[in-house]
Amino acid sequence: MDSPFINGRPALADASDLIEHYGPEACIEAAARAERSRDLGNVSRFCHWRQIERVIVALSSDEVRGTVH
Repeated sequence: MDSPFINGRPALADASDLIEHYGPEACIEAAARAERSRDLGNVSRFCHWRQIERVIVALSSDEVRGTVH
């Protein structure tokens, strides 16, 4: 998986909050929020929550990405 683009601290904070509150179900909650935003026609929030899904996957992974110093 490629490294996700993290659009600032609010995106990282949203991902961390979902992981803290939903644990292993955090991706499912982010997907549900994205779907709700899409259903409401809010493209910006839809894209935000889809990004949060990818950030959650990256934060939950034990795989090392990039260079290690």
